[in-house]
Amino acid sequence: MNKLLGMLAFVKVAESGSFTAAARQLDVSVSAVAKAVARLEEDLGIQLLVRSTRRLALNDDGRDYYARCLQILNDIEDAEASLKSAGEAPKGLLKLSLPALFGRLSFLPRAEEFYRRYPDIVLNISVDDRQVDLIERGLDLAVQVGEISNPRYVARELNRGQRVTCASPAYFAAHGKPDMPDDLAQHRCIASALFPVWPYNVKGRRVEVAVRGPLVLTGGDAVREAALLGLGIAQSNWWTVRHDLAEGKLIEVLKPFAVQGQPISVVYPHARHVPRKLRVMIDFLVEITRIPDGAGKKSS
Repeated sequence: MNKLLGMLAFVKVAESGSFTAAARQLDVSVSAVAKAVARLEEDLGIQLLVRSTRRLALNDDGRDYYARCLQILNDIEDAEASLKSAGEAPKGLLKLSLPALFGRLSFLPRAEEFYRRYPDIVLNISVDDRQVDLIERGLDLAVQVGEISNPRYVARELNRGQRVTCASPAYFAAHGKPDMPDDLAQHRCIASALFPVWPYNVKGRRVEVAVRGPLVLTGGDAVREAALLGLGIAQSNWWTVRHDLAEGKLIEVLKPFAVQGQPISVVYPHARHVPRKLRVMIDFLVEITRIPDGAGKKSS
């Protein structure tokens, strides 16, 4: 059998949930689609679909195989498009996942620039703060926070910057500023459920300070909003508060004691051929996350 045609038929069935809908999309008979999928399962020696009288559904093996088929078919499509449109502007659908705060503060304010440069690229963006499985989700690219160790992916660090301790001008006007990390015990801190202690570098030694306050939040977006509202002192990665610092909405303290923050990276599956639409998006993300000279770095 033609393995690629079988994979294509299987993908269409998986996405539509029926042989009839898949046949309509491929402009072939229902029996042809059913036979192609059955032969594919026979060739693999596993069942990919759970069949019922009302609907077809993927089993665990089917979900894994679907993700891999989708990647293969996308690679073929991109390779053909690259050869046919050499020298032309990049175009096509690009599926990506962005952390919520990064998407809202870093990407969307610059999205119009991307559209002006590449009007023929269509972006399908999902928002997820977790390190998602790109292959399983059928994604071309993701921006992820934290160290990346998955060998299936290429990871390019966009920036890291310092951990920033900050609060609003109104909070500091009312309560004063801490001069040392230990002074935080006398202040109202906006604690994070994920980071109950704040790290600092004191005389070359990493020190973790347990912070307290009447507010414990989950999610960097909520912590940032609380700090902007003057509810206390917060600590965050530099890239999440960089615009607020530049505009004077937040003021950084304890900068001489700052430690390196978590990296934020662009991640994409290994491939022999990297489509032009993917390359231009990676370049754009590098551009909009570049750390200006002296910003997000510890002062001497």
